Amino acid sequence: MPAPGLVYLDFNATTPVAPEVRQAVFEALDAAWANPSSGHLPGRLARRAVEEARARVAALLGCEADEVVFTSGGTESDNAAIFGVAEALGGRGRHLVVTAVEHAAVEEPCRALEQRGFEVSRVGVDAQGVVDPGAIEEAIRPDTILVSVIHAQNETGAIQPVGAIARIARSRGILLHTDAAQSVGKIPVSVGALGCDLLSVAGHKLYAPKGVGALYVRRGTPLAPLLPGAPQEGGRRAGTENVAGIAGLGAACELAALELEPRMERMQRLRDRLEAALRESVPDLVVYASRAPRLPNTSSVAIPGARADRML
Repeated sequence: MPAPGLVYLDFNATTPVAPEVRQAVFEALDAAWANPSSGHLPGRLARRAVEEARARVAALLGCEADEVVFTSGGTESDNAAIFGVAEALGGRGRHLVVTAVEHAAVEEPCRALEQRGFEVSRVGVDAQGVVDPGAIEEAIRPDTILVSVIHAQNETGAIQPVGAIARIARSRGILLHTDAAQSVGKIPVSVGALGCDLLSVAGHKLYAPKGVGALYVRRGTPLAPLLPGAPQEGGRRAGTENVAGIAGLGAACELAALELEPRMERMQRLRDRLEAALRESVPDLVVYASRAPRLPNTSSVAIPGARADRML
């Protein structure tokens, strides 16, 4: 937990590990230490821990357990989605559509694809930091194979209309990926309601350890593995699983499912209280995305004439 006396306001960068999650990690280190691909008893115990965690992640996202692929974190999940679709469908088309407010974990893979001959259209947002689904539709071309839209922007907290964009993409036969690293565990995230084909999760944004994440892959979605090798994760992500980290992610998802509503209400009250106090002291305070749907825990502000790094 943060040091005594410290008011920690950077939970979008990372969260501390919750006590319940820490306990799940330690139990896995003690009892599920074996290779989960091994057929002996210790291996089966490790496999059980992985699959129990997979079921907990799936329950939070509202998907089937076999649609959850464990990764090393949000960045790998984003890379796996973007490069995986590009490799699987590159023969059909070489165009992607993203927003101009994506995290670097999406933007940099797109730049890498551009170096390989792909084309990427970047759609801007309005004054509240929200993209217009109609602008996404206008950017789609006959050779578009993927649309990627961040679910909740990590700096402003603005929640993007992923569901509306997914309906557009689906009507055109195009896959939709959403980077939900900042939203999972903070607001309800249902892959059914969003209509996405791929969704990225970062464990350390919802009280799990760093170094573990997940990628939701809708059944039937064409996706080449980012890491070829042995057949772990249904052949979609090679490498011996991080059992302790995965157990921690499962515990964090279970905790989020139990506490989401009261956590949201508390965070929104605190956010609004903070902004009201700041407005009293700084009448010309700028609050970004204040009129947009946004994360309850996120406040993005600017004080005219003050440097952001000094404020931080």
